[in-house]
Amino acid sequence: MSTGFHVYDTTLRDGAQQEGINVSVADKLAISRLLDELGVTHIEGGWPGANPNDTEFFARARDELDLRNATLAAFGATRRAGVDAASDPQVQALLDSGAEVITLVAKMHPGHVERALRTSVAENLEMIRDTVAHLRSHGRTVMVDGEHFFDGYLLDRDYALACVTAAHESGAEVVAVCDTNGGMLPGQVRAAVADVIAVTGARLGIHCHNDTGCAVANSMAAVEAGADHVQGTINAYGERTGNADLITVVANLQLKLGMDLVEPYRLQDATRIAHAVSEVTNFPPFSRQPYVGSGAFAHKAGLHASAIKVDPDLYQHIDPKSVGNDMRMLVSDMAGRATVELKSREFGVDLAGDDAALSRVLAKVKQLERQGYTFDAADASFELLLRRELDEEAPVYAEVESWRVMIDARGGENALSEATVKAVAGGQRIVATGEGNGPVNALDHGLRQALSVVYPEIEGLELIDYKVRILDAAHGTDATTRVLIETSDAHTSWTTVGVADNIVEASWEALLDGVTYGLMRAGVPAR
Repeated sequence: MSTGFHVYDTTLRDGAQQEGINVSVADKLAISRLLDELGVTHIEGGWPGANPNDTEFFARARDELDLRNATLAAFGATRRAGVDAASDPQVQALLDSGAEVITLVAKMHPGHVERALRTSVAENLEMIRDTVAHLRSHGRTVMVDGEHFFDGYLLDRDYALACVTAAHESGAEVVAVCDTNGGMLPGQVRAAVADVIAVTGARLGIHCHNDTGCAVANSMAAVEAGADHVQGTINAYGERTGNADLITVVANLQLKLGMDLVEPYRLQDATRIAHAVSEVTNFPPFSRQPYVGSGAFAHKAGLHASAIKVDPDLYQHIDPKSVGNDMRMLVSDMAGRATVELKSREFGVDLAGDDAALSRVLAKVKQLERQGYTFDAADASFELLLRRELDEEAPVYAEVESWRVMIDARGGENALSEATVKAVAGGQRIVATGEGNGPVNALDHGLRQALSVVYPEIEGLELIDYKVRILDAAHGTDATTRVLIETSDAHTSWTTVGVADNIVEASWEALLDGVTYGLMRAGVPAR
């Protein structure tokens, strides 16, 4: 049996139950490798025998996964009522998975036993004992997830304790008490865990859902009360409001309580891993996610920036690099001179002591933000503005003479958009036409065709996100529109902003800046 603290990830099973997440076997293998890099001790791969994908995952994992840190766990249920564990096909499927660790879900709430399992509380205890003992007799490490434990504990403490005892005395290495409905508060969790450990002597784990917004706090409370096995998911994926965010829990335990859970260099990779898992699940990263979100160490207020200029620790609870993140200064109409100075340093421009330049840039930012621009979400546009205001002009890759868009809609057919772009680049006048499934798509194609004649590097740039915000909705269809466009070069991405009364004009401004920034970033000289 393992005696160290368990960091048990259930992203592939419990996390995959989140609305909108649908991971393939290949996705689960890819996520497993990322979790192993993070240094978790256990990866719960799914429920073999319950669905074909999970059965296939365990079969492929034997040949395709070379885990260096984590142990793969198979998830399943205790045997059915009235059937020996040895003859239950689902229990056999857990053994057939080849997983070294098997985690069993067991009901620990009498109401669920009687109404969901439709059996007696006495038989449920036998189901726990029989299944654990049977799996142990086959040399497997067994863990038990006590489903609805806390609700059951509040309803019938003696029965909940009897369930934990049955699992513990039958050979379960860990009994993870579960706040399945997510309704508990930290004080309740702390008191219950301490009581269970004192009465049963079992090794306890904790599994929390976030319906009260307390999943991480409840997990911490359980550890402080003596639990040494914590379950959670990457990016807090899970049903309803999700599970405890495992990275947040680990970072709290390690950086705040001084527990040695993963090697520091692995924790320093947490931001990359969290975002990589987001790419696999196709769920955008949450910018305000603790520790690893893009906004976790982002500062917008001028007062904050003034203090950070003196000492970053004054407004940051940890060094962002300890979790692989970084401090960001957001430039907006709330910004002060310190914000502009610190943000400029990110772009390699030192404005320290240049009061005139700082004042000029800050005035320009505030003027544009009054018109509807936002630079806290459009770093690339701010860098272009900065360089233009400092007479360090960003390269001008083309002089655009004009552009226009036409939409041809015929009855019963999809409308076709066509854009014409006229520009001078590389000493030649270019007229290019692009077609698309909308005016912005057509403009994007037209701009690319025009500039690719002189700048073939533009083929490596890709528009990956497009957002529109109506700024004065009371004006209806003639309202001012703000457009944010995210562009990528396959290595990184950047965002540009455009504002105009016309949505297509705003889009064109953001498109042109996005291409300009991409070529400048790649070091392409103006021709």
